[in-house]
Amino acid sequence: MALEEEKHIKAYSQNFTTMTPGSFQKKLRTNVIWQFIRFVIINLKMLVVVSKSH
Repeated sequence: MALEEEKHIKAYSQNFTTMTPGSFQKKLRTNVIWQFIRFVIINLKMLVVVSKSH
């Protein structure tokens, strides 16, 4: 029954409550330089967490 209800919900309609990215967010997601910076930051955070546990 849940699958039948989901068929009637269309993306980007009034009943669909997820956020859609704006133009700035889309640019950040596709910018290779920003993705590399995020990759470095996330890896540094992971190193801190792992170093605390060992």
